[in-house]
Amino acid sequence: MNAYIWLKTLHILSSTLLFGTGLGTAFFMWFTHRTGNVAAIATATRLTVRADFLFTTPAVIVQPISGYLLMRLMGLDLHAGWLQAAIALYVFTGLCWLPVVWLQWKASQLARAAAHTGAPLPPAYYRMMRIWFALGWPAFLAVLAIFWLMVAKPPLSL
Repeated sequence: MNAYIWLKTLHILSSTLLFGTGLGTAFFMWFTHRTGNVAAIATATRLTVRADFLFTTPAVIVQPISGYLLMRLMGLDLHAGWLQAAIALYVFTGLCWLPVVWLQWKASQLARAAAHTGAPLPPAYYRMMRIWFALGWPAFLAVLAIFWLMVAKPPLSL
C-alpha cells in the first residue's frame, strides 16, 4: 500500500473514531443523565471519560498529523480557503472539547461520590451538565462542517 492510501485510510478511520465515539458517548451520557438514576449516571460518566481517553484523545492527535502529511503529499496549498476554514473549525472544536473533558471527569467524580453515599446528585453536577450540553452542540456542528469541507473542498476565500 502506498503512503497516500495508508495516510488517507488512517485519516478517515481516525475521523470516524473521533466522530463516532463523541456522538455515541454523548448520546449515552445525556440520556442516562436524564434518567436521574445516580448509579447509572456514575457508570455512564465513568465510561465516557474512559472512552475519551482511549479513543477520542488518540484520534484528536492523529487527525492533524495525518491531515498535514496528506496535505503535503497531495501538494495542497495550506492557504486554501476550505482548508483554513476546516483548521479553524478543528481548533474551535478542540476549544469546546477540552472543557467538556474536564466537565465529564468532574461529573463522574460527583456522580460516583453520590452513588457511593446514596446521596442525590449535587447542584454542581447539574451546572456542569448544562455547560457540557451547551458546548457539545457547537462542537458537533463544527465537526459536521469539517466533514463537508473535506469532501467538497469548496473555493472559499478567507
